[in-house]
Amino acid sequence: MSTVTERYPIATEDEQTEAIDAAVAALQAGELVVVPTDTVYGIAADAFDKGAVAGLLAAKGRGRSMPPPVLISNVATLDALATRIPDWARSLVEELWPGALTVVFHQQPSLQWDLGEARQTVAVRIPDSDILRRIIDRVGPLATSSANRTTKPAATNADQADEMLGKMVKAIIDGGESPVGEASTIVSATGDEPKVLREGAISIDRINEILAKHDVAIRRPGDPDPANMPETDGPETDLPATDADTEV
Repeated sequence: MSTVTERYPIATEDEQTEAIDAAVAALQAGELVVVPTDTVYGIAADAFDKGAVAGLLAAKGRGRSMPPPVLISNVATLDALATRIPDWARSLVEELWPGALTVVFHQQPSLQWDLGEARQTVAVRIPDSDILRRIIDRVGPLATSSANRTTKPAATNADQADEMLGKMVKAIIDGGESPVGEASTIVSATGDEPKVLREGAISIDRINEILAKHDVAIRRPGDPDPANMPETDGPETDLPATDADTEV
């Protein structure tokens, strides 16, 4: 893995083209790249490059028990990665993608990748970032985690990402300050009902507005019908990224 890091601004169209070309070349060569997302800065690898994904986990200082989510550029890709997708989950992604919603699905059993100990699930999101989607269009799905060392706050600008990860990545795309600065909301679609695994940039109330037409809802402590409330006294078992407080 290269320790020579190039930094690319994206203020103009020419700069964007150069940055995208550099990121694509690095990712296709198995290198890591820091990218601005619509939530916080992320560190990205080709999701189908086992060595690159292992390098991403090592750069963050985390093990295989905390596999990264996957970013895609269009909804059509979802069915290639996930299976047994509930109708209510399709409504969520249709309404909220691109955007700050990550959904955990059962993954397609035929996928030839190794994201870590994901328990046959995959966390997927389409970012609301044209630059990042253009990169994904050319490289394919990206394994992407927040640009920080594990236990440290997620980077919201290129300087913070450079300080924590600069020696471990090939390129840093500098998009200025993150527009949201808050990580995505994570919802599990692996059970009979939706379950919130982390509250983030999209409110549970907004998600429940969409779920209402399917007669399901995310229930939280204090909500009616406690018999159907998710367990709160143990760790989540259907979230690939167990340090979810630092995911994009």
